[in-house]
Amino acid sequence: MNLIFLGPPGSGKGTQAGILSTRTGWNDLGTGDLLRRLVKEGNEKALLAKSYMEKGELVPDALMVELLLAEPGDLGDGLILDGFPRTLNQADTLTQMMRARNLTLDAVLLIDVSDQEVERRLLQRSACSTCGKIFNQKLAVCPACGAQIQTRTDDNAETIRKRLKVYHQQTDPLVTYYQQQGLLRRICGEGEIDEISQRIRQALGIA
Repeated sequence: MNLIFLGPPGSGKGTQAGILSTRTGWNDLGTGDLLRRLVKEGNEKALLAKSYMEKGELVPDALMVELLLAEPGDLGDGLILDGFPRTLNQADTLTQMMRARNLTLDAVLLIDVSDQEVERRLLQRSACSTCGKIFNQKLAVCPACGAQIQTRTDDNAETIRKRLKVYHQQTDPLVTYYQQQGLLRRICGEGEIDEISQRIRQALGIA
């Protein structure tokens, strides 16, 4: 099964994609994690992409597609895309990429969270300075690797509101785009993580 997770920043789509991947064995290709890894490796194109993200802007389509295509073997059957596509142009590009590989898109899961809840979550979010793991709470030390925790530079009220504005302008149209194709499944993204995971499995008809 090939899926897309849609949702605003802070909606928990990355967390839910990871949980589903662990449960099913499907490949979780989260563009946020991909960019963080490439930035850590010093990839010049990823560093350029990071500069857009820190300003609350979307990474340009051509740059995002180039980074995605550079990952060998990621586009196979049993795929979860988290953070891509984010624009109609990227969605068209993804359709072409999948057709070229004789793959079909089975469902698009919209993790629906209010702007107010997004802002609340992101203002209390932190990240590990070493492994990049994200936490939805303020911590001093990373429980995964023991490194120092830091607040992400793009998690301040002004940037969050700008990111949400960009999301609604450029990503909201994907809801209609995939709804018209009969692929969209809307999931309430508020509540406990396990509750949201169960809603997703119910929507997909899996145990």
